Amino acid sequence: MRSQNRPQLAVVYIVLILVAMIMAGPFAWMVLSSIKPNQDLFAYPPVWLPKRITWEHFKTVFSHTNFFRYFLNSALVASIATVTNVMLGSLAGFAFARLEFPGREPIFYALLGTMMIPIHVTIVPLFILARRFPLTGGNNVLGVGGKGLIDSYGGLLFPYLITTFSVFMTRQFFASLPRELDDAARIDGCSDLGVFMRVCLPLSRPVIATLSIFTFTNVWDDFLWPLVIVNRDQMRTVQLGLQVFQSQFSVDWGPLMAATLVVTLPVLLIFAVGQKYFVEGIATTGMKG
Repeated sequence: MRSQNRPQLAVVYIVLILVAMIMAGPFAWMVLSSIKPNQDLFAYPPVWLPKRITWEHFKTVFSHTNFFRYFLNSALVASIATVTNVMLGSLAGFAFARLEFPGREPIFYALLGTMMIPIHVTIVPLFILARRFPLTGGNNVLGVGGKGLIDSYGGLLFPYLITTFSVFMTRQFFASLPRELDDAARIDGCSDLGVFMRVCLPLSRPVIATLSIFTFTNVWDDFLWPLVIVNRDQMRTVQLGLQVFQSQFSVDWGPLMAATLVVTLPVLLIFAVGQKYFVEGIATTGMKG
C-alpha cells in the first residue's frame, strides 16, 4: 500500500516545492537586489547572484533620506495599536462572550456587519472626524478652527485603536471556554472583572499572540490611511517612505529593494516569535467559523 502511494506523494512534494519556489521567488529577488552593485542590477543578460556584495544601498537608505524616522513612526503606531487592540478588544470580547446584557446578540452581529464595509467607503468620514476632532490641533470644543488630528500621531492611530476584528476574535475564544470556570471563580468571590483578569486572560495567550500578529502586520503595512492623514515628511510611515525612492520617470531600484527588506524584517520577526501561538490561536478561535 505504501509503495503504491509513493508516486502520488512524489507528485505532491514536487508541486509543493514548485509553489514554494514561486512564492519565495520575489522575496529572494528583493534580497539579492538589495546587495547587488548597480552594474549587476541592470546587467544583460541578468546576473542572478551578485559577483560582489555591497551594502551601499542600505547606507543610501538611511543617510540620504529620513527613513529612520519613518521606521520609528511605524513602529510606534503599530505597537500602540497592538496594545490597545489586545486590551480593549479582549475586554469587549469577554463582555460579548461571558456576560448577559440586553441586546447582546443584535449589538454583536451589527458590529460584525461593519467588518464587511470596505475601508474605501469609510475613509472620507474618518478623515472628517479626525479633522473636526475637538480640542486638538487648534480646534475648539466644537471641532472648528484648527486642523484637528491631521499630521499627528493621534491622527495616525485614530482608526486603529480598536477594531471589530479584535472583538470578534477574542469573543470567539472566550465563548469556547467552559462556563464552569466562571462559576468556580464567582463562588470564590471574583467579580466579572476578576473572572476576566484571573481566569480568562491567563488562558488566552494563543489568541492574544494571534491578534497581536494580525494587528501589528495590518497597521505596519497600511498605506492608504497614512497617505490621507499625513502631509509632513516627519510624520510619514515606512510605507509612504518607500515612495522616496520613486519619481515620475525613474525608480532607484537598489535603495528601494534595501528599504523594502528593512520594512519586511519586523513582520518576519514578530511572526517568528509568535508562530507557536499563532497556529494554536487560529485553531481555537473564530477562524474555524
